Amino acid sequence: MPEISVIIPTMNEEKYIKHPIEGLKKQSFKDFEVIFVDHNSTDRTRRIARKSGRVIIECRPGIGVARNTGARVAKGRIIVFLDADTRPSRNLLKSYHKAFTGGTVAATGPILPLERTSKRMRMGFKLVSIMMPRVASKVGGKIKVVGSNFAVDKMAFDKVHGFNERLKTYEDWDLSKRLGRCGKIVFVKGATVRTSTRRVEAWGMRKYFAYHAGNVIRYNLLKKPKEQYAPIR
Repeated sequence: MPEISVIIPTMNEEKYIKHPIEGLKKQSFKDFEVIFVDHNSTDRTRRIARKSGRVIIECRPGIGVARNTGARVAKGRIIVFLDADTRPSRNLLKSYHKAFTGGTVAATGPILPLERTSKRMRMGFKLVSIMMPRVASKVGGKIKVVGSNFAVDKMAFDKVHGFNERLKTYEDWDLSKRLGRCGKIVFVKGATVRTSTRRVEAWGMRKYFAYHAGNVIRYNLLKKPKEQYAPIR
């Protein structure tokens, strides 16, 4: 049985899927399996994925649905979730594996831009994925996992019944809230990934961050996050 199961949802990602595949091949930690959960791809995504891991077909829409489907067949003690346009650093799995001690139930790490981009964009990523979690950990706040880069203890994940499949957005923060009742969520400096900026570039930084800031408020006040989040390809 592998120590870690890596789950990657996919849908028409033939242009980007090389990034997680290449990053996983170079991992310093070797005891892991890879599970791709594909939603109705019409390009070469499945063909490419089958060369590097197990492919599960999930016809129902939703990122939470796909991640739960992968988790149900995962054999690892720890589950690591990545996106199909995200390249993990060489020590990602090793760093996450070391993190699960002393009551830790989940962990997340830095998310940096994959493409060459502006200084403003780089600072935005660092603010959200590095500075804010560090501040939260120092002041006793609750760290939130981000769907494109986090790890979770499988027993804890099953205990809270995984992702809420009714949510179209904010599903990762909703999961964080429930996992936080079971144990610690930690920030792991060495668990770095680089993810595509394609949505930020398509929307513009102002619209992107305004959308997510508004969604935080909407979720906390109304308990109902936004449902419009069309894929960017």
